[in-house]
Amino acid sequence: METLSILFGIAGAIALYLFWFNLLAQKLTGPKVWPVVGSLPALISNRSRIHDWMANNLRATGGSATYQTCTMPFPFLARKQGFFTVTCHPKNIEHILRTKFDNYPKGPDWQAAFHDLLGQGIFNSDGETWLIQRKTAALEFTTRTLRQAMSRWVNRTIKSRLWCILDKAAKDNTHVDLQDLLLRLTFDNICGLTFGKDPETLSPDLPDNPFAMAFDTATEATLQRLLYPGLIWRFEKLLGIGGEKKLKESLQVVENYMNDAIEARKEAPSDDLLSRFLNKHDVNGKPFTSSVLQRIALNFVLAGRDTSSVALSWFFWLVMHHPETEQKIINEISTVLKETRGSDTKKWIEEPLTFDEADRLVYLKAALAETLRLYPSVPEDFKYVVSDDVLPDGTFVPAGSTVTYSIYSVGRMKSIWGEDCMDFKPERWLAGDGDRFETPKDGYKFVAFNAGPRTCLGKDLAYLQMKSVASAVLLRYRLFPVPGHRVEQKMSLTLFMKAGLRVYLQPRLLGGGPDVAACV
Repeated sequence: METLSILFGIAGAIALYLFWFNLLAQKLTGPKVWPVVGSLPALISNRSRIHDWMANNLRATGGSATYQTCTMPFPFLARKQGFFTVTCHPKNIEHILRTKFDNYPKGPDWQAAFHDLLGQGIFNSDGETWLIQRKTAALEFTTRTLRQAMSRWVNRTIKSRLWCILDKAAKDNTHVDLQDLLLRLTFDNICGLTFGKDPETLSPDLPDNPFAMAFDTATEATLQRLLYPGLIWRFEKLLGIGGEKKLKESLQVVENYMNDAIEARKEAPSDDLLSRFLNKHDVNGKPFTSSVLQRIALNFVLAGRDTSSVALSWFFWLVMHHPETEQKIINEISTVLKETRGSDTKKWIEEPLTFDEADRLVYLKAALAETLRLYPSVPEDFKYVVSDDVLPDGTFVPAGSTVTYSIYSVGRMKSIWGEDCMDFKPERWLAGDGDRFETPKDGYKFVAFNAGPRTCLGKDLAYLQMKSVASAVLLRYRLFPVPGHRVEQKMSLTLFMKAGLRVYLQPRLLGGGPDVAACV
């Protein structure tokens, strides 16, 4: 009799749950949901195309200008924290990033996952800790000194390293992985700019650098923490196994490298960011400790390397498939160089473009912005909901849940960018007679560089670096994809190409072709 009562009780509980679940499911938008596991099966089955999957679900909500939000519940639906709201509505994004900024911080889950790598650095902190770093960095990023330092690092790596590698590949008719080269170039640049120490990963023999390898391993292991319940990675950390073991070992290499860099800067300050932060103070008015300086520097390295190199990779891929755009870019560069260097085309490829010359490349900037619209370096971003709130489109988000704004999806909505939203069309960024770059009037249609109080401080420097590298490559070479090479998205926080970007290079011959002998 007692057993029968228990069985009836269990059956009743299941029936009540299924009744509640049915009512809940009718209110949800987005992918199909299942009892207990929610939307998790759909997420797992689409994990190799997560960004397109999200965009398709958002379009399925109607894709109208008034509703572009999905609510995706995950396991244990009775918990508020199990709800995952995804939106690409510009008004919602503005609400999250500006209007109700304080209600949508990074949050405890994100911060816990990234703490071992980034500590309380600017990209992993909220409140006063974030604000003081933001103010300090903002002052430095507006100085001409930093711009000049960046220009020196960029031009040096292009002339003495990138061109030599590409010249040899063109001469030998061998292909290169352009994404890998760009990652190495931006890594060397941002390390030099941040703490004045050049890891020299972009060298002719493409060496493995312990710091770079450890940094990559640490970021990948940290990403895994976001993909699985916190209990799992905390258990692995406690036992020192799996990805947590790799993370610990990698962080030790990173910390040793950073300690050497900090000590070097204490003895001989320079014009790098680390030297500048050595003279600043924390929220308590005390000088930053070495451990805090480590994390501050690593935050800038993480932001400055992957974003620009990934954007350039997709840019070159798009340009290879749009020869009319490529020709317009070449025409613009040629016009600028004719005015600054004269009609002798040989002089055009003797030195990379200066930042002042790159500043004048309006169409190239439009092509880069268009690339970031379609392939944003950071395709999705996540926010924690502090208090119950209602988004401008009417979607309720409970406290303790997560809101994701899909930057990738924004660029693929006809209601936002028009019927030609999937077309690569740099002209959409030009105003007047096509001689002026203009961002959308609704600034939250384009948030590849974030927006609101957390807008990327290095946005202008990023554009200048990308324009310098893009012009340095396209002015000397025509690029051709390796036959059979598939370009696919890698599922990570940054929109890497899964198997790289393998290309052949052919001298463009503007000035008789690259001087290969000068690099051998």
